[in-house]
Amino acid sequence: MPSLTGRLEGAVSRNLLHVASQDSGSPKLEKQAPGVWGHAGQFSELKLAVPWGHIAAKAWGSQQGPPVLCLHGWLDNANSFDRLIPLLSKDFHYVAMDFGGHGLSSHYSPGLPYYHQNFVSEVRRVAAALKWSRFSLIGHSFGGLVGGMFSCVFPEMVDKLILLDATPFFLDTNEIENLLTYKRRNTEHTLQVEASKKPSKVVSQEAMLQGFLKNNSHVGEECGALLLQRGTTQVATGLVLNRDRRIAKIEHCLDFVSKELFEHYIRKLQARVLLIKATQGYHDVRRENDANTEPMLFKIGMLRAVLKERFQFVEVTGNHYVHMNQPQLVASVINSFLQSKERIPAQL
Repeated sequence: MPSLTGRLEGAVSRNLLHVASQDSGSPKLEKQAPGVWGHAGQFSELKLAVPWGHIAAKAWGSQQGPPVLCLHGWLDNANSFDRLIPLLSKDFHYVAMDFGGHGLSSHYSPGLPYYHQNFVSEVRRVAAALKWSRFSLIGHSFGGLVGGMFSCVFPEMVDKLILLDATPFFLDTNEIENLLTYKRRNTEHTLQVEASKKPSKVVSQEAMLQGFLKNNSHVGEECGALLLQRGTTQVATGLVLNRDRRIAKIEHCLDFVSKELFEHYIRKLQARVLLIKATQGYHDVRRENDANTEPMLFKIGMLRAVLKERFQFVEVTGNHYVHMNQPQLVASVINSFLQSKERIPAQL
């Protein structure tokens, strides 16, 4: 396997887009960089201008193909899809974005919090920059939550929603006593980081990889190096993480919903939904609650009851990162779903 340093140098050498000017404050795309070949197949790097800087993304396939936006998980980045997209149908145009504060995307401006709805707004900004009025979404983990909320808030814009070991929302069933604590900790952590003058910690490439794998037990070494390729920057004495240090635990920024709200929200969906569940994946946002499968069973049952033939559930052998570790196990299912001709007309 190539060294992490070699992978990083390859990533840095790629041509990026220039950020377009923002006369009206809306996000714009200036042009695409030339395609490059590598483990991810042929792709282009994009930069989309937003008020706080830019959103970085990677694009595969002809722009004439039906568009598919890919959303990564918490603290991951667009490289999450590098091993999957080359196995998907070449008839589509795929764009994998880095959420704000992740990967190569700009950090939010000082004082702007990282909340669930802000990530949903990023999806709308990307769609505007790419001039997409209707598209499909693939979301892994947290990306599935963002994609789920977007699909309910902007139902006429989403043709198909594919959830990779994810559901559209997390229930508040196990969290009622914690919700205010999460809000408090999020605020306190943000203020603490903003007040800190400490520079980013510099770590050797091997220590960075081993630390990453220790905190992400479902990620294999090769996939861990792939995520760090886009998630770190080489400096003179080692590597520094790219992500915004204000981003902490996922539960601190989520919008949890009740069972009643879950049903109400998914009734707004116009998209067809594919949920791919990994047999050794996660069932809850907090691992200590993972043995309780009741909330997951409720959500799957409600999606099936409300969406009927518009909902498809598939279980695959693997863990939370099966789309990276064993992408061939999910690629054929995704291809069949994307290529199916049934299409629900958009309703305004």
